[in-house]
Amino acid sequence: MTHVLGRSDDPDGESATVDPHESGDARPSARFGRYRARDGSHGAAVRLDLDRPHVGLVVGKRGYGKSYTLGVLAEELVRAAGVAPVVADPMGIFGSLADLGATVVDSPRVAADALAPGAWCDLLGLASDSPTGALVWQAASARETLAGMRSFVADADTKAERATRRAADNHLALAESWDAFAPDGLAPAALLDSPSAAGTSAGTVLDLSGLDARPANAVLRGVAAGLYDHCVCERPDWLPWLLVDEAHAFFGDAAERGSRNVAAPALRTAVTRGRQPGLSLVAATQRPSALPAVAVSQADLLAAHRLTSRADLDALASARPTYLAASFEERLPDAPGEVLLVDDATESVHAVRVRERETPHGGASPRASDRRTEVDSPE
Repeated sequence: MTHVLGRSDDPDGESATVDPHESGDARPSARFGRYRARDGSHGAAVRLDLDRPHVGLVVGKRGYGKSYTLGVLAEELVRAAGVAPVVADPMGIFGSLADLGATVVDSPRVAADALAPGAWCDLLGLASDSPTGALVWQAASARETLAGMRSFVADADTKAERATRRAADNHLALAESWDAFAPDGLAPAALLDSPSAAGTSAGTVLDLSGLDARPANAVLRGVAAGLYDHCVCERPDWLPWLLVDEAHAFFGDAAERGSRNVAAPALRTAVTRGRQPGLSLVAATQRPSALPAVAVSQADLLAAHRLTSRADLDALASARPTYLAASFEERLPDAPGEVLLVDDATESVHAVRVRERETPHGGASPRASDRRTEVDSPE
């Protein structure tokens, strides 16, 4: 038998245990790995529930498998029926999911009106009550495209002073130079309603590696907000799973004053209110202490690789449920590929060895020895 974590027995008769040789249970689940015994041997197979929306968190210091684990989950989501994975890839390491049929968007763009007027002020570092910020706010409210916004601020009929119009246009010109906005940008319906021939959504990888922090945040803000709004207003054919690697770069760092992570409000909404309309979010980071406490406390599935930073350990301890007690830190693994998986559905903690990737993993650190040019040895 195989245990499905994230799924508990309930009054409806749903079981958290399935027999992989029987086809009676049609609810999707992800092949995740195997239990790890105290002697290091492999135990029973472990799967993760994909049938209901979840908030997941994958943490671990560099080199211990954080992004690898996220890739394993992405592989399973790409092949599962009824779900549509969208991977925010700031490092450009998930492109191999194309081998399983996922669509890789090399230059992701969103429509300008995917960002609310206030988000435009935050994105450009403008106070909304300043003359320039107020003009940008008005332009974002009145126009759907970036070109339209620039035309709006250039119009003398706006009654803004010439210097204010020039400053607003300079900020919008900067945003235009990022090449992150287009009238035909990513639309939620297109991400959710395009099943493959195999009857699955195949999924989408947003390669954000070519974008700086602000435009990458703008794209993710538009996508995350769009997915949430679409799930609230429509009944999508496929339930979205938004996977975000290096999540601390988008949620923001409370320790860095003045940092503006424009994606953060949309991600917080997905974390706190996304499950009811059907939006799942999985965040991966090597710095859980840089995430807001709500991103940790709302996670019902936590996969923890090795952590050594006291700040990161304290961040998890302060926001996790009381049933973890002091044993959580003591039970953290110390080998790559091993995780301590906290399942809030059953209020239990499990030692698991993550299965091997089926597509190439692009997150390994390069080695100088791999780049050496062979030379003839002297005689």
